[in-house]
Formats: sequence, C-alpha cells, structure tokens
Amino acid sequence: MSFRKLGLRTDLLRAVEAQGYTIPTPIQARAIPMVIEGRDILAGAQTGTGKTAAFALPILQRLTESKKKFYHPRVLVLAPTRELAAQVAESFEIYGRYLSLRTAVIFGGVKINPQITKLRHGVDILVATPGRLLDHLGRKTLDLSQIEVLVLDEADRMLDMGFIHDIRKVIKYLPANRQNMLFSATYSNEIKRMADGLLNNPALIEVSRGNTAAEGVTQQVYQVSQADKRFLLSSLIRDGKWSQALVFTRTKHRANKLTKQLLSDGISAAAIHGNKSQATRTRTLADFKSGAVQMLVATDIAARGLDIQQLPHVVNFDLPHVPEDYIHRIGRTGRAGANGIAHSLVSADEQNLLAGIERLLKLKIPVKKTGIQMPIAVSTPTPVRVRKNTQKVRRKRGNSSWLPSSFKPAKQTGRRAS
Repeated sequence: MSFRKLGLRTDLLRAVEAQGYTIPTPIQARAIPMVIEGRDILAGAQTGTGKTAAFALPILQRLTESKKKFYHPRVLVLAPTRELAAQVAESFEIYGRYLSLRTAVIFGGVKINPQITKLRHGVDILVATPGRLLDHLGRKTLDLSQIEVLVLDEADRMLDMGFIHDIRKVIKYLPANRQNMLFSATYSNEIKRMADGLLNNPALIEVSRGNTAAEGVTQQVYQVSQADKRFLLSSLIRDGKWSQALVFTRTKHRANKLTKQLLSDGISAAAIHGNKSQATRTRTLADFKSGAVQMLVATDIAARGLDIQQLPHVVNFDLPHVPEDYIHRIGRTGRAGANGIAHSLVSADEQNLLAGIERLLKLKIPVKKTGIQMPIAVSTPTPVRVRKNTQKVRRKRGNSSWLPSSFKPAKQTGRRAS
C-alpha cells in the first residue's frame, strides 16, 4: 500500500514524498483512514513506528476541509516532555508545509511572553506539555473552547510522570463534542482506565503485542562491575569505531560525571537532563543530530521525543528502575525500519532490574563477551599511623613521683648532682 491510497490530499502527499516516504508503516496504514473518518482512536505501537505521522497527517487533512478562518486552536496535542512536544510540532510543520495552517508549541523552561504573543496571532494546532498549558489557562491567555481534536501522545509516559490530574484539569476546558486519540507504546491497567473515561467507542489499533521492543533492535548485555563500566564503554566506542550513540544514566549527576570522563578519554560527548536550561537542551540536541556531538549522555527525559535518523547505538549505562522505560530507551534506535543495537552494561547490583526487564519482554537478553581486558585495580597500601607510646604524667611540686619509674635520681651527697 502507498500513501496515495490512504485518501490524503495532494498537498500532504507532496510533503510526505519530500521526506522520502512512499510506503506507510502499519500504524499509519491503519490509523490514518480511521482518523479521517472521525473515529476515536486507542493505538498501541512500539516507539519508532511512525505514530506522529499516523495522527498528524489525517488531522491536517481534517483542518483543510473547513474554509472558515479560526482564531483559537482547533487541535490540542498533549505530550509529556518538552523534547517530544517540540518534535511533534516540527512534524506538523513539515507535513503541513504546503498548507496555510498555523502551529504553536508551548512548554515550560522558557519565557512565557513569546508564547503569549504567538497565541494572540492565532493558532490552528497547539502542541503543549500539561504544566505550561495550565499556566496559560490560568492567565487566560488561551481559549480551548473551539478544540475539535484532542491527542494524548505517549499517554503511558504522562501517567508515569504524574500528569493524570493535570490532564483532567485540561479536559474541563474542552468542548464535550470532540474527536479523541490516545497513543501509547505500552499498555497498563491505568491506560485502559484512562481510555474508558476519555474515548467514545474507539477504534482499537495495535500493530504489535504490548510491551515489546522495536523490531530491528539487537539487544545485548555486558556483565561488568560498576567500577569498570566507564572503561568498557570507552573501549566499545573506540574499538567499534562508533559514529554516534545515545547513552542513558539513571541520575543527572551520573550523566554529568560520565560526560566529563568520556571527554577526558578523547570522545566527543555532551549531557542532557532536567537541570539543563531549555536553550542548552535544544542546542545540544541539534549538535547531536548534526553529528557535531558523538555521544549524547542523557537521563530518561530524553527517552521519548528524540527522533534521530539512523542512530546506530543506544547504551544503558545504568538500567532503569521501571522496566517499561527500557523499551522506550532502546526505541531511540531501529526507527522507521532501520536496524540498531541496544547495549546494556549490567553490574551485580542490577541483576534484579535485568530480571524485571526480561519478564516484561518475555525473553532472555543474550550476554555478550567483549574480549576487552579490564584494567587491574591497584590497591594502595593503607598508611599505618605510628602512635608514640608516651605516658601521660602529672608533675607535683616538691615530689618526684611524677618521674618515670625507670628513672633513678642521683644519690644525695651534700652537693648537687652534675
């Protein structure tokens, strides 16, 4: 099947072909006709399978069918992270390049006044993170009364990040009569309950069984001590002549520390996490996508929303505590039919985390032997502090009892002892 058979208008087909796409992915082939029909959608697919285009293209088609000029947003897409929101907005602009539709993206971490100015000029498609969206609604700088379509992208991640209450607040500002779509890479009971309360007789689309890793991703585990992880990673990068890799750590501190270590090993690296300003995060991502940065070290904030073409390697420097996050991490490689490798550096204290991931995936991840000789730890002798064996004594005037017992004073002979 080609995109031309999905009922898309010529302007959209031109934009799709300009991106080099000719054949839709399974999620796109199934979702696009149903969205055009106006159906509510509950869709589950692995990361990297083209979910954004699956809703962006038919939404753009719907908006162009109306000749009326609208001032307030007609489409609202909620995303869990700034990076994902920016990525979704960029996709709408790419696919809608030949259409006269206006897209805006709003998220925290940046000044709010430029966003207010853009909203005042009128917007058709609004992509937002829940927190900043509620800020605008509280300031009354945004009107959602004309929303026709609501999309919850990466709904499972939004639940993980505790956005369910914010989502409920946002929904109260929307008209009751609207089309709803919920996209998620993994399924859980919470996702099903959210879908039951949000969707009206939805079309169920699942292109692969839930909670599976993306096809085309080769997974492998390296058993290594915590102390040797940095040495092993640098050796893999150099010996394998890696062009690029996305490396995940569990904490911001670990990301900063590992970045410094890689730089000291002569490897181009940069860190991205929540403590970085939005301007820094945007610039770092741009450098990584352009190839100016070889290794991008990130916390799970970057597990979603990063769409990097032909990313060959993803590394779990630390395993995540939540098994589903492993799926999202390794889904940054092997996207859009490409192949990739997911490397996990697993220490002895992470064996339980690995077991949880394997239970979720229902498979045993093979252990890889590297042949790399780890450095021998040289133990430094602990210095021995020699304490002087001094006896604490007290002097008493006119009394020699304070002298050590071994000391014998000179015999008194009428003259002073010399």
